[in-house]
Amino acid sequence: MTDKPEMARKEDLVVTRILDAPVELVWKACTDPEHVVRWWGPKYYTSPTCVIDFREGGKYIFAMRAPPDQDGQDSYTSGVYKKIVPMERLEFTQGLSDKDGNPIDPAQMGMPPDFPKEIRTVIVFRPKANGQMTELIITEYNWTMGQMAVYSLAGLHQSIDKLAEALATG
Repeated sequence: MTDKPEMARKEDLVVTRILDAPVELVWKACTDPEHVVRWWGPKYYTSPTCVIDFREGGKYIFAMRAPPDQDGQDSYTSGVYKKIVPMERLEFTQGLSDKDGNPIDPAQMGMPPDFPKEIRTVIVFRPKANGQMTELIITEYNWTMGQMAVYSLAGLHQSIDKLAEALATG
């Protein structure tokens, strides 16, 4: 028997989706604030504001508004772009923040201990079907496997559904 606490299992969350739009449009939808506000956040959430300093070392701040039946409060995600390979790859950090992009410890917001302070994220864009479609691969690294990872994965799928819808409606 040991006195060491059991180490929580860590895994990467990976979502792959084929989108019915060329890489150029998907890239713009993920990097242009006017487009991001159309799809950011899970189902029933909206994104009232989005600020992007799109360069390596640049910061972004995305707002997410809960639906009225869930209090309608705004929350913010911010991070820093680590690597940008146009039309191919985005690497960035993301975490909870205030409206100015200052990091907030998830515990201060009542989040459970398995909610990470910072998530390293990579998005890969691959042309498919002679450039008419895009394979989008999103990886969020090093999640503690638990309820928050399940919620994050569900929210990620819902956000991509909204992205696909935004691309289809122009």
